Amino acid sequence: MSRYVPRRGSYGIDAPYAFAFISFLVFLELALAIDMAVTSGRFRLFFAVFFVFMIAALYLHFTLRGKFLVWAELLDQLNLRGDERILDMGCGRGAVLLMAAQRLTTGRAVGVDLWRSFDQSGNSADATRRNAIAEGVAERIELHSGDMRALPFEDNSFDLVVSSLAIHNIPGSARAKAIDEAVRVLRPGGRLMIVDVRGTGRHQKQLIRLGMLDVSRRRPGWHQWWGGLLGVLQATKPANGK
Repeated sequence: MSRYVPRRGSYGIDAPYAFAFISFLVFLELALAIDMAVTSGRFRLFFAVFFVFMIAALYLHFTLRGKFLVWAELLDQLNLRGDERILDMGCGRGAVLLMAAQRLTTGRAVGVDLWRSFDQSGNSADATRRNAIAEGVAERIELHSGDMRALPFEDNSFDLVVSSLAIHNIPGSARAKAIDEAVRVLRPGGRLMIVDVRGTGRHQKQLIRLGMLDVSRRRPGWHQWWGGLLGVLQATKPANGK
């Protein structure tokens, strides 16, 4: 049973321009359907309107609630002690970062992002800080501006590295550098968990080449129907650091 708690912060919409485009299609299809119904008495286009509307509704549901349910379950599966140092690569407004922080006692949750509104509506470090205050974890987090391909942290700095729907925003083959960086900053014995909509198969092969252990890729539970769009990638850094 996932330890999901309703969120008090405001987390925006992922890829807002994609949602805006889908919404535009809904209104366009609706206008065409109404015009056809008035001029010819045909109502077939209303099926297209309903289909596109459902896509928009599912998109909005996932970005506002679904991803939180997925990550609540995944974080519970990690059985955190509470003293870990955790890095969230591409933390955005703190959806996963702050959920992780709520599972810490003496540990620290660190977020890094370029704060681009193209990737998430209203994305900024200030928005994440406000959410941290709303969620009651402001004293357990720290935020950094930085690129996932060149993380501003020393080697072997974190017990856990997570990333949610962020690495796919990096252009093409450059995503591999973000995976290299995630492994670099992990401490020996540290764990990695990535959730993304594409590329997890390539990342899995890369992690195996880098010598990571227990590398696995799967879908979230099918009782969470939106999970069919996602890949969950997990791995552990060898205890000897090699």
